[in-house]
Amino acid sequence: MSYAAVDIGGTKVAAGIVDREGRILYQTRVPMNTLEDAATGLECVERALKDVLSNPAGRGAEAIGIVAPGPLDPYTGVILNPPNVTCWRDFALRDEVRSRFNLPVTLENDANAAGLAEALWGAGSGYHTVFYVTMGTGIGTGLVLDGKIYNGRTGAAPEGGHLPIDVHGPRCGCGKRGCIEALASGPAIANRARLKISESASRTTRILELAGGDPKAITAEMVAKAWRAGDTLATEVLRETMELVTIWLGAIIDLLEPDVIVIGGGVGELASHWFPEILDLLPRWTMNQRCAEIPLRLASYSADAGIAGAAALCVRS
Repeated sequence: MSYAAVDIGGTKVAAGIVDREGRILYQTRVPMNTLEDAATGLECVERALKDVLSNPAGRGAEAIGIVAPGPLDPYTGVILNPPNVTCWRDFALRDEVRSRFNLPVTLENDANAAGLAEALWGAGSGYHTVFYVTMGTGIGTGLVLDGKIYNGRTGAAPEGGHLPIDVHGPRCGCGKRGCIEALASGPAIANRARLKISESASRTTRILELAGGDPKAITAEMVAKAWRAGDTLATEVLRETMELVTIWLGAIIDLLEPDVIVIGGGVGELASHWFPEILDLLPRWTMNQRCAEIPLRLASYSADAGIAGAAALCVRS
């Protein structure tokens, strides 16, 4: 028993064949064209699906799962208005794919689906309530309750990355101020490093060397590399970032008290090295006296989280 899984992004469509145990048997990638019309974007998805379904591993696939950036409506299968996939506005992607491949199709937000994959097969397996976080260019979240994604009343939940923790903080891409995404995502880490460098021009730092002397070229990856080399300024940047993440997680625990918190994404992998410090600091930022019993786990699926998540939708549909 296998499933076709599609992960749509702003620049690529990744697709794979995944079995019922969460093993990726085959995968491919094709460019995603978001600059033209809806039909052109759909052609990119078709191309990826035809590739995986024609592979020996994909013959006999029973369903198709699709993950895409939100906003989208998982109940109707409609892509609403994602900022990174501008070719689709109120586009019935689920029905379009179903009519072309004559298979059951499920559509879901990428973070929600990745959380479901972790709950079924990964770091959240065996837990009733799984709070999933993906940290990278943005911060996305998913909530899985007893093996089912929690979508909220209209399918818009849970946007945990857009919970403000500092109303005077930087403006987030969503329009609000002080969202955790604006404070702890990859671009936020790079911005924090630039600010520290501008405030301490006399300090030497490996970060600036890695950026070729140009502060505008600094990335979160450079900060991480400098930190691993023992750079003190990079350590300050990441310590401040992880304290903000801890404050946010404290609020999440007070609201949800999940059984486990699973963190993935590129920045999430970096954050995993700070899990001991986060757990030490956490009691200051939650009323929950048993917060130390909630484990922090690094996600099992990294670059393949979208494909695994898309397949998990088929298992639970």
